[in-house]
Amino acid sequence: MLAQTSMSSSISEAVLPLLKDYQGDVAVAVYHFESDSHWSVRGDVVMPTASLIKLPVMVEAYRQVAAGKVKLDQRIELKKEDMVQGSGILTSHFSPGTTISLRDAIRLMIVYSDNTATNLVVDAIGLPSTTAAMKELGYSETQLHSKVFRRDVSIAPERSEKYGLGSTTAIDMVNLVTRLKRGELAGPEATAAMLDHLVNCDDKSRFPLLLPSTVKVAHKTGSVTRVRTDAGLLMGPGCTIALCVLTDNNKDIRWTDDNAGNKLSADIAKSVYELLAPKSVDKTTTTDQAKAMRIGATGDLVEALQRTLKAKLSPPSAISVDGDFGPATEGAVKAFQKQEKIEVTGVVDAATWKALGPLVDQEKPLPAPEIVNSEKLEKKASDDPFGPPQVTCTAWTITDRSTGVSIAGTKSDVPMHIASTTKIMTAYVVLKMAASNPEILNEVITFSKRADDTVGSTAGVRVGESLSVGELMYGLMLPSGNDASVALAEHFGRKFAKADENLDDAKSYDLFIDQMNAMARELKMLQTHFVNPHGLTDKAHLSTADDLAKLAIAALEVPCFRDYVTCRQHGCEVSGPSGYKRNLKWENTNRLLGIEGYTGLKTGTTDAAGACLVSCSQRGDRELVVVLLNSTNSDARYVDARNLHAYGWRQSEKRKRQE
Repeated sequence: MLAQTSMSSSISEAVLPLLKDYQGDVAVAVYHFESDSHWSVRGDVVMPTASLIKLPVMVEAYRQVAAGKVKLDQRIELKKEDMVQGSGILTSHFSPGTTISLRDAIRLMIVYSDNTATNLVVDAIGLPSTTAAMKELGYSETQLHSKVFRRDVSIAPERSEKYGLGSTTAIDMVNLVTRLKRGELAGPEATAAMLDHLVNCDDKSRFPLLLPSTVKVAHKTGSVTRVRTDAGLLMGPGCTIALCVLTDNNKDIRWTDDNAGNKLSADIAKSVYELLAPKSVDKTTTTDQAKAMRIGATGDLVEALQRTLKAKLSPPSAISVDGDFGPATEGAVKAFQKQEKIEVTGVVDAATWKALGPLVDQEKPLPAPEIVNSEKLEKKASDDPFGPPQVTCTAWTITDRSTGVSIAGTKSDVPMHIASTTKIMTAYVVLKMAASNPEILNEVITFSKRADDTVGSTAGVRVGESLSVGELMYGLMLPSGNDASVALAEHFGRKFAKADENLDDAKSYDLFIDQMNAMARELKMLQTHFVNPHGLTDKAHLSTADDLAKLAIAALEVPCFRDYVTCRQHGCEVSGPSGYKRNLKWENTNRLLGIEGYTGLKTGTTDAAGACLVSCSQRGDRELVVVLLNSTNSDARYVDARNLHAYGWRQSEKRKRQE
């Protein structure tokens, strides 16, 4: 930690309690522009970056543009071999042969953390250049090791093994974004472009989450299984802060917005900003600035002014609506004053406010008060006190397991993304075979590189390591191991091949998916189609709540299936290729198992699917299966499920009395 000042002591009091019980490794660094003060904890410790390394890649790209080595408008062709998995839109939405500019590739890399776009940028500027540039700038621990999902081209194999895609320190990142803000890394136009990329980062789950709307956040995040990172600028009225939060070895590996690493970053940003922001800034912005607003003003009122100028000027002004009163806004004010024949000062005084009239507070102008006040608002029908509960999920169904009859449901026949509830079918295919041949569970699986490289939730088994099928089923169903699903598909697909057919892992994998779809047809899951064994998003990978209920009921009849889905934690030993042994511990992602009466089955979460859950509850010898898709978040899905189970049991008892 740096030498303590009164400010750094205050930050310590605000931040250190947030770190005290955090289950993972954390590094934090802060720089406050107005007081020129620094603070950090473990700020010089080298940590993994995940996608945060894309920020230094962007800096080097613009440096090369300034040096004439590359051009922002140069065209880059997207080739099939360039397309990698994970975050972004190029791989999932564009075809090989598409061309985009370097500028657009940088935009996708920062705003959407597009992995394929990142590799295109890295190819354009050269893989070693980012590390070399950071060393030249004084940040020798900030290094890009390889292209994304291409560790085979690593220029730093040992660091790749230890840190993954990239490495940095919290102090390095804070210093880098501080120099970016000050315009020390590039010219004014390039600096503005880089800040604009960062301001538009679409990940709002960390720094921006708890900050006031008056604070503009220019940042880049990063996420891999046990890593969550964020670094950037918090720019509010009268206060600018450079902040970096790096976490590693996190216990919480859920791919949800409320992941503990995300929440920690949001809490730190909120605490630091509330501590350092001027306490009177809101009053100044809304009163004194309103009397005479000039260059340097920031905030919502400036945005309203900019929107109004764009609407009132003729010809229309091209100023940005960004909440910063700079030279462009001053020029627009002068043009408006000239247009309205009032004194041309560039300062928004009382006469200018009067000439502007009602401000345009939103992108879509509000109607006049008399229109709003005369509008008749309709009410929906009253809630049925005996009807189903209010839930956040889009689709749900409640089914009696013994009869297979649906008790109630909403949009239960609508095909939707289903995330890791897919793994119920993956397990069903394997355990159906094991039912007639139990020795299958003793077969040994050795993890391929493809399995180990699979993104998202993981069983934590590494390439070359081996374990039995029976053990790996726990790794599939408890931590929801995407890697485990790929390993199982590669291993078992061969069992569905022709007798004389010799298959590699890729073809075996494809045959396993074919078998998943065959099983779906056999179970009359008529609106279900599987593309993979894990549920990572694909536009063709869909099912319905009704179909998943059919699958759950069938799976619960298979020997051993219930043992896996009711298990809350399981320890396992894996063997390495050189003979070493390593212990793993898997914990079930299904929180309902901690409540008496709940007996499975499977969670699932992706951005496209939302929070999903297939669950089962038991009373005596009767069971209900509840399937819900697209709850608003992880906590909400469990509330939704418990409410639906309670409603289902009430309806079930009511029907029983009527029989």
